[in-house]
Amino acid sequence: MGGCFSDVRGGQQAVGGAQPRAQAMGDVGGGGGHNVAVDHFYRTKGLQSLFTQIELSLSASKLHDRDIISKSDPMAVVYAKKRDGTLEELGRTEVIMNNLDPAWIGKINVAYQFEIVQPLIFHVYDVDTEYHNLPVKMLKLKDQEFLGEASCVLSEIVTKQSQSLTLNLQNKSGRSGLKNLGTLTVHAEETVASRNAVEMTFRCSHLENMDVFSKSDPFLRISRIVESGGSVPVCKTEVVNNNLNPIWRPLCLTMQQFGSKDNPLVIECFDFNSSGNHVLIGKLQKSVGDLEKLHKDKIGANFILPAHWGHEKVLKGQLFVDSFVEKKLYSFLDYISSGFELNFMVAVDFTASNGNPRSPDSLHYIDPAGRLNAYQQAITEVGEVIQFYDSDRRFPAWGFGGKTYNGSVSHCFNLNENASGFEVEGVEGIMAAYASALHNVSLAGPTLFGPVINKAAEIAGHSLTHNSSKYFVLLIITDGVLTDLQETKDALVRASDLPLSILIVGVGAADFKQMEILDADNGHRLESSTGRVATRDIVQFVPMREVLGGQTSIVQALLEELPDQFLAYTRSRDIKPHSVNIAQTSAQGQGYPHGV
Repeated sequence: MGGCFSDVRGGQQAVGGAQPRAQAMGDVGGGGGHNVAVDHFYRTKGLQSLFTQIELSLSASKLHDRDIISKSDPMAVVYAKKRDGTLEELGRTEVIMNNLDPAWIGKINVAYQFEIVQPLIFHVYDVDTEYHNLPVKMLKLKDQEFLGEASCVLSEIVTKQSQSLTLNLQNKSGRSGLKNLGTLTVHAEETVASRNAVEMTFRCSHLENMDVFSKSDPFLRISRIVESGGSVPVCKTEVVNNNLNPIWRPLCLTMQQFGSKDNPLVIECFDFNSSGNHVLIGKLQKSVGDLEKLHKDKIGANFILPAHWGHEKVLKGQLFVDSFVEKKLYSFLDYISSGFELNFMVAVDFTASNGNPRSPDSLHYIDPAGRLNAYQQAITEVGEVIQFYDSDRRFPAWGFGGKTYNGSVSHCFNLNENASGFEVEGVEGIMAAYASALHNVSLAGPTLFGPVINKAAEIAGHSLTHNSSKYFVLLIITDGVLTDLQETKDALVRASDLPLSILIVGVGAADFKQMEILDADNGHRLESSTGRVATRDIVQFVPMREVLGGQTSIVQALLEELPDQFLAYTRSRDIKPHSVNIAQTSAQGQGYPHGV
């Protein structure tokens, strides 16, 4: 399985094991796929069939070459074909540079329901060089060159003895045409509901120099040997430039990735070349158990180089394991079922750009016939999800950008107009306070998020001294363009250390480019005016028009990033779930109804 790996940043960054994300636990499917938080929500309402969590590994061979000077840079996208014929994207692999026989590291999570026919569609693209610095989820597929598609039913893969299926790639008309477009191989494995992970720091000494004018630029690639005899790559380190004695950043491997401590892993050391033709420096085969022993005995293992006629050359270069730590990676549901709570807060935009509430074309118009306006829709749609995770159903609720009863413009006023308390009871309480405020508050401006975010941060910060089992989610419903973009960034960077996430729902037809900047999904973390970078991404933006257009469900949209954000917070502070109920959730992780 030769080839080069890239996470679309020139290929030099680690893929698949550098940071223990929620995905490593099968918690969140890549790019809008399977999400445990969403399933948990539906299942408790009796709406979800039993499922088994499956992880798909993809590789291709003899792809059609579309590049003139170099080879294609392929990426695969996986879709589920729904009953109405529409495609729902489940996830994307990383981009592999200059390679017509790629074996992708990125896995695609899918929930396998044995009683349902689940057609899958696979598209392979050649990603244009100008997009190589963008994260894959940001790539516009129409800008990439189409290399071929294949389709099958999920059960076809799962029922094969090898759990692998090789498909011929075809063009969009469903024919292979005159040209051979190559093949795509899909390997399926059931996700192990295990929390065990191992974090290791690797270094090498005396590597062979493969470069003429400088030293080698080494990286490690780790693959697991599967029962069918082949191997599946699970992760790679970043590239260390110009160094024959490199030390890499710690790699975190979950049991899902390495199988068991006795399972053999192939560890290959390559000299990175931007052309994609990486040179093998050496390889060795060790299990996680062997690597642990190398660490304990403080000894290295020699790389070997396969030579002609089946001989192997033992090299001077050695691999060392400088640190070896066994960890538990808990899932979002482990925390929720052990008593952690999501506490929700709501802030509503009262700026004049919403239009006069008495006019039927205003976003704030309350229809006497009872049809909900955009704000009411957002409150009720989101509210159903919100109160599911918030046991006391008491929500802090504010307005911003309005002229209140004392005649001054406020950027954070209590929606219920109660000077002493900002909490309202349930979604009905938010709706009643909102309708009442429209009669007593004049729309004004400008649109400032800073004060509301700071108020939410103050509450989240205050809770740390009393109760570490609470995580706060501020929902901001807005129609507009921010006046205080930098102040908002500053507030978000400060809040990124707190148990807080912010969901922004955009209503109306405004240009929401700024909201996408705050969402920081382009791979760049927010930076404050003093140059401080956010500890983690805490914003999720959803335009209501996408929800109403049926492109996504509000449940999926809201919960898509929340488990990741929550886990990034708890893991960075080593906060563990309460011991109760932990055993029960491994059954739920496998897809059994809540409480089994």
